[in-house]
Amino acid sequence: MNTVDVPVGEGTRVFLNFSVSLEDGSEVDSNFGGEPVDFVVGDGSLLPGFERRLFGMSPGQRQMFTVPPEDAFGQPNNNNVQVISREHFDEEAELEIGLLFSFADAGGGELPGLVVGFDEEEVTVDFNHPLSGRTILFDVLVHRVEPAELH
Repeated sequence: MNTVDVPVGEGTRVFLNFSVSLEDGSEVDSNFGGEPVDFVVGDGSLLPGFERRLFGMSPGQRQMFTVPPEDAFGQPNNNNVQVISREHFDEEAELEIGLLFSFADAGGGELPGLVVGFDEEEVTVDFNHPLSGRTILFDVLVHRVEPAELH
């Protein structure tokens, strides 16, 4: 298939490898060593703060960049920490701080919640994204860029 060499921009399909790390150096995710992932810039599937930093990159280019919380997963929101009656949990459930539960959201999807506290009657669950409030470090290698309509 013939591809047109274009830089990353709105409406392009990008094939890349990436890693996601935190400021302390811990790696959260990576697909280096695997097949590149592809996506269409502007389709809403990626963090806008990540997408914007890809603009202008070309095939073969590798770049590291930092995305602050405001452009990544946002700051933690106290309204996303909920106190739920213990009766909503399975009686057999052995609760512990840091345990991740999956809850149904209003749209029928799944919403992860982290147990941050509990007693005999209530469970405190944090529904903030686990990376909220964190600065994210990306390492990106662009393999191919093409107009999205080629697919």
